[in-house]
Amino acid sequence: MSEIARTWWAEWRTPLALIVLTFVSTLWAGALMGGSDPWERPLELIAGWDFALPLMAILLAHELGHYVVGRMHRVDISPPFFVPMPPPFMLGTMGAVIRMRGEIRDRNALLDVGAAGPLAGMVVALPVLIYGIATSPVQPLPESGEMLIEGRSLLYVALLYALKGPIPEGHDIMLSSTAFAGWAGLLVTMMNLLPFGQLDGGHIAYALLGKTQDRIARAVLAVLPVVAIATGLFYAWPLYASGERGDPLMGSALAGVSWLVWFAVLGLMSWLSGIDHPPFEPGALTPGRRVVAIGCLVLFVLLFMPSWMRAG
Repeated sequence: MSEIARTWWAEWRTPLALIVLTFVSTLWAGALMGGSDPWERPLELIAGWDFALPLMAILLAHELGHYVVGRMHRVDISPPFFVPMPPPFMLGTMGAVIRMRGEIRDRNALLDVGAAGPLAGMVVALPVLIYGIATSPVQPLPESGEMLIEGRSLLYVALLYALKGPIPEGHDIMLSSTAFAGWAGLLVTMMNLLPFGQLDGGHIAYALLGKTQDRIARAVLAVLPVVAIATGLFYAWPLYASGERGDPLMGSALAGVSWLVWFAVLGLMSWLSGIDHPPFEPGALTPGRRVVAIGCLVLFVLLFMPSWMRAG
């Protein structure tokens, strides 16, 4: 084995193993989603391919976008380390992380690396979601029993309307496994585009705004619990006012709880590595990159889901 091959294998063997494990865990999640039980019949694991394959394609596109562009800018960046999550975790993974082993000192490079992941992921997620919605049925809601309702952003609602038209009262779209993978791609992109710290959105906003972004990051962290409470009130108050009590009311009141979880995760990140973004060398964004940065922040607004998942 040549020296180059040995170096490549040393760097990629753990990431590749994690990719394989994550593909298995997402296959498992997809199989359970479709009603199969790999615990009892292991061969039924393959039934989850229509969820695992598109979801892994979206996540790989996102992470390799960062990696390839980082390497193009000669940034000391690691391969993506995927995080497999066994059942009952709904998606089968918590995504992936990439370590930047040195600071990005160039403003334009920071924007390129930060934006490459979300944009590459969206290139895959949008056609997956469009196909998934187009092939998912609109059916009457069940008369009894709870169901989970996926979060709905402006972009998602627009695609629903464009592909399915007005959905009648008492009906809803029943997402196929592939459609759910596409929806998950939107959720992951939205989470990463939050203008905070070392998230993709934090890199993009810092490249655009400089030190002003540090103040914005503090405001973002402070407002997340407010978003969680406001979302719960939005869904729970009409039920409470109509006399509803018990589990349906509680399920609606918890509609925004995901933002509290994300608040805790980002708070831990801030405690471990600081909330302020590392500075870069003086210089200005090129006009084209400024457009990309603003476009990514607009994309965050279009993808924003007050509730990620709620009982309905």
